[in-house]
Amino acid sequence: MHVFIAGIMQGERRDDQIDSQNYRLLITEALKQHVPDVQITDPWAMNPNSVNYTEEQARHTFLTLTEKAAEVDLLIAYLPQASMGTAMEMWQAYQAGVPIIAVTPLRHHWAVRFTAAEIVPDLDSLIEMLGNGRLTQILSQSTRVDAP
Repeated sequence: MHVFIAGIMQGERRDDQIDSQNYRLLITEALKQHVPDVQITDPWAMNPNSVNYTEEQARHTFLTLTEKAAEVDLLIAYLPQASMGTAMEMWQAYQAGVPIIAVTPLRHHWAVRFTAAEIVPDLDSLIEMLGNGRLTQILSQSTRVDAP
């Protein structure tokens, strides 16, 4: 299974800094523990110095990553607050029929409600779900259509 870890990087910041990315390590560890042979696409792990990218590098990275969100088996979106980049990754995944698990208290936001197959309030709930079999049910309901 190939999983894309989407989530807040800059969120609602008004500067060029990045919020803590520790959630990515927790999600990665939980996936490796509960999903045999998981392959993970983690934009932060791929681009840890992205705040220092040139305009051209940043544009290419952003557009490439949003496309990659549509090429996986599952997208996990960590949204403790709104994130425009994550919303775009979720939209790309949704359009491709990729199931989305949103980890967020923002369950009433339309971008979350109408794209996510499952919404959990926090990381503990996500980790519990990965271990209790619910993930298998979500994946079995996928409408993913692979490209010809």
